[in-house]
Amino acid sequence: MRKPVYDTLIIGPMSLDIMIDCEGKEEHLVGGAVVQSGYAASNTGARCAVFTKLNPADANVYEAFADCPADVYWKVSKKTTSIRNRYFTPDKERRECTLLSCCDPFTFSDLPPVSARIYHFAGLVYGDFSEEMFQEASGHGLVAVDVQCLLRHGERDGSMTYHDWENKKEFLPYIDFLKADAAEAKILTGTDDRREAARILHDLGAGEVMISEGSEILVYDGNEYYTCPILSRNLSGRTGRGDTVFAGYLVERLKYEIPDALRFATALVSLKMETPGPFKGTREDVLSYSRSFYAGVSRRDGVRSRT
Repeated sequence: MRKPVYDTLIIGPMSLDIMIDCEGKEEHLVGGAVVQSGYAASNTGARCAVFTKLNPADANVYEAFADCPADVYWKVSKKTTSIRNRYFTPDKERRECTLLSCCDPFTFSDLPPVSARIYHFAGLVYGDFSEEMFQEASGHGLVAVDVQCLLRHGERDGSMTYHDWENKKEFLPYIDFLKADAAEAKILTGTDDRREAARILHDLGAGEVMISEGSEILVYDGNEYYTCPILSRNLSGRTGRGDTVFAGYLVERLKYEIPDALRFATALVSLKMETPGPFKGTREDVLSYSRSFYAGVSRRDGVRSRT
């Protein structure tokens, strides 16, 4: 039987999330980067699959993806990842994360018998993936990694701490698309300058480097820097910002050059951030939003700058 072929296979644990806002309001959700990314990529028209792990006694994987166009593959884990997020500011930029439980690690042999143009690793904590998975995936397609899962460590007391990626020099050359937020980029490179951080990561071997922060998204490909502003009218759906913009960018890059893919992905995440939960709109919704709010962001003048 011929293997299904996808634009992207998004790999990562589902999470039982406990969200506590700055006013103390508590909400329980089934989420995780794989959920946010799966909705974002598939609702923009790409052919996507997700592969996740969880204990089915904790959550129903098909309910979590009930109205998501992606094909869903999953495997039983002894535990389901669970994270408590306590936010200290209304914009949710400052938070405290506590790891309550963690699913079994992923291996390449766990993956479903499918082919993908991009293997998108959407992990949550260190240990979700071995670095060798990136190396093996690179022999099958392009590799995309959000560095969150390489820097964020769960300690014995449940606290989450961030540490530099010890083996980055060895494994960054296997990564075609690398995503970090500004704080993660500093941990990896030692600099607050996002452009310099992106250059360092590219020089260490990563292909295209995306660095996100509250006001804009930056991409560097080794030749030029590209930036695009986030123009959300409110931040009620702030959770999942990085997952959404990265997933949207990846599938757009299969068809379009960096400036167009970046502008679409930034419009996508700006729209998503106005509504809680993963993106459940359509490609036309994103294009309409882009026409309304990004008309002044010129492809030539507003997105690209020389090194």
